[in-house]
Amino acid sequence: MKRLNIIWALLAAMLLFTACDDYLDKLPDDRATLDSESKITQFITSAYGTRNNAMVQEYSSDNMVYNGDTYNTAVNQEEVWKFEDVTTQGNDDPRSLWNNYYAAVAAANAALDAIDEMGNPASLYAQRAEALLCRAWGMFRLATLFCMAYDPTKDYMGLPYPKASGLEIVERGTLTELYDNINADIEEALPNVSDEHLKVPKYHFNRKAAYAFAARFNLYYLKFDKAIKYATQAIGEDPSNVLRNWAEYEDLGSAEIGNAYVNSSNPANLMLHAAHSLIGRMLYSSSYRRYGYGPVSRNYETFYPNAPWGSGSKSTTSLIMSSKQYGSTPNYRIPKIVEFWEYTDVTAGTGYAHIVDAVFTTDETLLVRAEAYALLKQYDNCIRDLNYWIGSHCRKNNYFPVLTKESIISFMEELPEAPRVPETDLNRSIRKALHPQGFTIESGDQTCILQFVLHVRRLETIVQGLRFCDIKRYGIEYSHEVPNADPIEFVAGDLRGAIQIPADVLEAGMVPNPREVKSAPKEE
Repeated sequence: MKRLNIIWALLAAMLLFTACDDYLDKLPDDRATLDSESKITQFITSAYGTRNNAMVQEYSSDNMVYNGDTYNTAVNQEEVWKFEDVTTQGNDDPRSLWNNYYAAVAAANAALDAIDEMGNPASLYAQRAEALLCRAWGMFRLATLFCMAYDPTKDYMGLPYPKASGLEIVERGTLTELYDNINADIEEALPNVSDEHLKVPKYHFNRKAAYAFAARFNLYYLKFDKAIKYATQAIGEDPSNVLRNWAEYEDLGSAEIGNAYVNSSNPANLMLHAAHSLIGRMLYSSSYRRYGYGPVSRNYETFYPNAPWGSGSKSTTSLIMSSKQYGSTPNYRIPKIVEFWEYTDVTAGTGYAHIVDAVFTTDETLLVRAEAYALLKQYDNCIRDLNYWIGSHCRKNNYFPVLTKESIISFMEELPEAPRVPETDLNRSIRKALHPQGFTIESGDQTCILQFVLHVRRLETIVQGLRFCDIKRYGIEYSHEVPNADPIEFVAGDLRGAIQIPADVLEAGMVPNPREVKSAPKEE
């Protein structure tokens, strides 16, 4: 295959061109200027990237539904919904994500090279650990977007993993090699992670965020013991005092919750990430309502269906998130990701749309641990963690549940499994058939408990894009309705789960993701 000469100077220039933050506007493109510890510390800030996967992954998932052709849509939104190659080049599109994450990886490599040139002094161990985590994080975000779910039994393609500035990016390699490289960076970094050099810890890989990342990665990497170990180091054995207290949001409105949700002082927020994105606007604007989180999803699959905490909104459920559904038909929103506008010219009204995403939280890390416990059949520990989640997310009323293994299994067994293509909305269900990719689970108790854990994860991570990762990992099947055509069915192991590499990268010689879409097997 033709080699791609993607060199640090080129990527730094790309980062300069596509970002508006002051520190990015002044980034050096010559790493020889990184000649002091303070410069390196500041420079690593540019290794976090300024883009977010949420739009592509959320609109690819089963969280979003078709609301009808009478509503408007954007080109990229419709292309993602239909699992087509995205042709636009906005901040949320695959081309921008690819360029920005690789630019962030290049910045991490520049910092690592500069540290090595200084002799890797002990005074820079923490900065080296942060740069390694940034490189691993950038590659992990690329992997979860442009690759299949990790499956050591399959020869899936990986992505180039540059480890030094100015080197050629060559063949894609395998997905196993890609995950092994991410793992190596994480494991090298963790012993030296520190908060001491961080001026704004919640926007960096502080110690807790680093272990939360390690926990999620190892869950996806099928290292369940390590996922549990690292999650516990991030949130503690009993995290009840650091989980998001939804009772604090009871009397707040949409805008107030949007600000409070990403407040850096909230102990539930382990790492926040600022990005240029329209996903905040897509979730509420009339320009994007053809596909979205609407009544069908809310009423039949996510927050309103009957669950151990009740059903519907405030009067018949204890789940506080159920009563924090803002907007109107056809789109509702939970104000976890809202738009923040940065003016570049107040008079002209021009600027940039930003979001702040809580990419690592104690709540999601808790559910990483609960899932890993369930996969290891340590059900008592799993149920304990689920009850921690209940305690922070539910109001103490008549519908407040105390979960047991028996109650979860009984509840899930009574639900029908949702068909891949529902004939009517009444066929929808929070229970989805599981077809794990690269690992096995037992039918009966283990499947029921994991189905429940995945439903709770779906609620916790809604609008953040992580549901699509869970869909790929567990081979969850569903369909996207389109006008005047058969539904688009997404099946277990569907190759379209790996978003296509950007067109200009393919033109430069990168091997594309395969697209042999097999006909969907008949449902029994």
